Amino acid sequence: MTRLLLTAFIGLLGAVCAGAQDWPSFRGDAGLTGVSTSTLPANPDLVWSYAAGGAIYGAAAIADGTVFVGSVDHGLHAVDFQDGQFRWRYDAGEALNASPTYADGAVYVGDELGVFHAVDAVTGQMKWTFTTEGEIASPANVADGRVVFGSYDQFLYCLDARDGSEIWRVETDNYVHAGPAIYGGAAYVSGCDGFLRAVDLVDGTENQGINLGAYCIASAAILDGRAYVGTYANQVLGIDLATEATVWGYIHPVRQFPFYASAAVTSDIVVVAGRDKIVHGLDPATGDPLWTHSAGAKVDSSPVIVGGRAFFGTDGGVGRAVDLATGDPTWQYETGSAMAAPPAVAGGRLVIGSGSGTLYCFGGK
Repeated sequence: MTRLLLTAFIGLLGAVCAGAQDWPSFRGDAGLTGVSTSTLPANPDLVWSYAAGGAIYGAAAIADGTVFVGSVDHGLHAVDFQDGQFRWRYDAGEALNASPTYADGAVYVGDELGVFHAVDAVTGQMKWTFTTEGEIASPANVADGRVVFGSYDQFLYCLDARDGSEIWRVETDNYVHAGPAIYGGAAYVSGCDGFLRAVDLVDGTENQGINLGAYCIASAAILDGRAYVGTYANQVLGIDLATEATVWGYIHPVRQFPFYASAAVTSDIVVVAGRDKIVHGLDPATGDPLWTHSAGAKVDSSPVIVGGRAFFGTDGGVGRAVDLATGDPTWQYETGSAMAAPPAVAGGRLVIGSGSGTLYCFGGK
């Protein structure tokens, strides 16, 4: 396959959303849009809960009837999607703060000391590991047998999914906390160095370095040639990737706090949650606010759009849904423990972890 065809093929993969029965990665699809094609009941009930041995900060991955989630108890846990029963636990040896990613029968996740793990999704046995020089909080993204993720050692890595061998690495100027989005044959990663970098998936060439103007923890969501990302300068940006221009920047007129959570994006709305205790609904074309919702506590949980609602967790221990048209609350569930983990939605169910180490599954009875 020629390099041109391979690049086009990877770009096509990056545009494909996960099926309604799966949520294989942090934001559900390669572009990190945070949109589920599944449906949820008007008032989801608690279907099951599972107790991990420590806090859960990452999103679960859902694939092939199994839920995979990491915990600070050093474990990658696999539980049955239908009833929450334990299947296996892989001991990574260190805390797992990153969201795991499922692809082609393997689960990928990095740990707090900088080791990246590939685990067999059926048996829970290690396939291979790769060692970096810093913590890995970045969720991985996978396309065409290539696994891409960032590390606090300031590098973005691309590994061969088969054996963990390094294909390329790209150095940045600070930690890489965010997960890379895959779009148009490139990996786009927002960095703590204040740049959104576009790196060719085939050879690791850095094609773009777009100045975000501030430290950035959140991952960029990419849809239809635009990237949407919140920064630690209390701003949400809409960026045209072709021109590398910031089309708009949104700052709340009163409450100005950093954005840690990643945005959820459709052609009609950008939903982004902040440490200002507000969830913001923005016009993707202009950045103008469509509505704001007072969450009552900071929201580090990246919202997920399901039908006409957005779901998220709060630091106050509440799982909540708001109407996309108005921002009004439509459902909530109180757990009593902070919920920084993003939701995962597939197969008519929502799965989300909490600081107490409990994994909750909501859906129809």
